Amino acid sequence: MKLTQTPAIKRKSGMTLIELTVVIVVLLSLIAVLFIGARAWKKGADKAGCIMNIRNMQQAVRSYANLGNIAEGGTIVAADFEGPGKFLAVVPNCPSDPTKAYDVLTVVPTTGTLFATCTAADKAEHIPAGYTGW
Repeated sequence: MKLTQTPAIKRKSGMTLIELTVVIVVLLSLIAVLFIGARAWKKGADKAGCIMNIRNMQQAVRSYANLGNIAEGGTIVAADFEGPGKFLAVVPNCPSDPTKAYDVLTVVPTTGTLFATCTAADKAEHIPAGYTGW
């Protein structure tokens, strides 16, 4: 008895349409997660930048008041401590909305009161958590 070998079935190499669709769906899902994470990172960075701006303005006013012997509640003029070579070189704007300036007081704030507050749309998030010692 003679054994004959059956010819092997030739397969074409490449991806099927279903495999290609699955790869595309996975890639799009990963890209979507990346964009969501980047948006959250940007929002957190803007919040931190805004709080740092408020802190820097608070320190500038405190330094100006201390060196000028101005008591808490005393009237101050922004031009006295803002500008090149002064306590606050540049008046900042909120990083999340650069067209918005900060609301500022015209008096030296008491300890635990903020000198500047954010005017951006999501300003509730831009309030520092602990500023009682400022």
